[in-house]
Amino acid sequence: MARTSNAYLPSAAQLAAAPHRLMFFIGALNVLAAMAWWTACLIDARWHVFGIAAPPVPAGWAHAFVMQYQVLPPFIFGFLLTVFPRWMGQAELTRWHYLPVGLALLSGQVLFLVGLAGIPVLIHVGVINTLAGWIAALVILLRLLWQDAGMTWHAVSCAAALVLGLVGLTLFFAFLHSGDARLLFASIKIGSFGLLLPIYVTVAHRMFPFFAGNLCVGYVAWRPLWFLGAFWALALAHLALELRHAYAWLWLADVPLLALCSLWLWRTWPRGNIPPLLRVLFLGYAWLPLALALYALQSIGYLLDGHFILGRGPAHALFIGFFGSLLVAMVTRVTQGHSGRPLELGRVAAFAFVLIQVVAAVRVAAEVLPDAPLWQALAAAGWVIAFLPWVLRSAWIYLTPRSDGRAG
Repeated sequence: MARTSNAYLPSAAQLAAAPHRLMFFIGALNVLAAMAWWTACLIDARWHVFGIAAPPVPAGWAHAFVMQYQVLPPFIFGFLLTVFPRWMGQAELTRWHYLPVGLALLSGQVLFLVGLAGIPVLIHVGVINTLAGWIAALVILLRLLWQDAGMTWHAVSCAAALVLGLVGLTLFFAFLHSGDARLLFASIKIGSFGLLLPIYVTVAHRMFPFFAGNLCVGYVAWRPLWFLGAFWALALAHLALELRHAYAWLWLADVPLLALCSLWLWRTWPRGNIPPLLRVLFLGYAWLPLALALYALQSIGYLLDGHFILGRGPAHALFIGFFGSLLVAMVTRVTQGHSGRPLELGRVAAFAFVLIQVVAAVRVAAEVLPDAPLWQALAAAGWVIAFLPWVLRSAWIYLTPRSDGRAG
């Protein structure tokens, strides 16, 4: 029997049909809300048009916290709550596992952003809600890991990163109560090299060769487990050096990390004519060696003459170029596949991906261009423009049934 047209109307109930629907929907909303606030801050700092008062938490640090601990984690949890049972051959999770997690993470960012307008108590409550959602999700994932009959090392790697993320989140909460900027600094650094980078690299290590093998005839996957071990050792070395403010010696970790990630990219990159949806995954990953090269160059420059060249350029090559590009590429891949749609990039996602490349380049270059605040504001506005159509299309998919009529 043919479906009625009402079956394709958007409904909030569809968000509970699968973990990725709810979490990706929340993440998509968070992306726009967080970057709209940050764009307004940068525009006001450059042109003084809005009269935005200084927030209770310094705006730059608040921006770093929101992006690392509130914007990207819903996407991460949505993916991991979906794939952990599949990686380990266990039963899929029910809505009662992921609905509380999603609601806690959503309310956490909403309250935090509202609190930045001058209501400090809401900042505290927002972080508490984020902590609650994080802990709930982590308990679920660790329980699955405990019940794993074997040893799924990619799951272990992701879980370890989430535990470090919980440490970083707790340190930020402690900063709110103590005012000790060292805690805030540690939280932000852990978010970069202890949480996000290990999860991104681990997921790429497992999934990118799998995707390529499904689409490219004769493709030979290369994902040795020693790579994960070496990566973790070097990433933690970088993190330890940053926490010690040993910027002159970061290159000791970053140069071998650059070599390791470049080797993986070269060995796994599919040859020949590959579909755009697969190509953007590897193009996005290519930002990682570039970011590490900039980190190493910055460190060596600091060692030689004490000048901190490139400013936040390396960090934004990592955050916007690597994290941002793969956010679009990976979420689009999962969304297309889990909604019964063709595995195609599509114009909307292609627009977002291409513009994010421009945004990343502009933000990195802003560190050396005249009138840096101008270019920083333009880059932030470009992020919003890039993501708006993509968020709207993705939200529609999450709110409507699968196109193939299947559940999920």
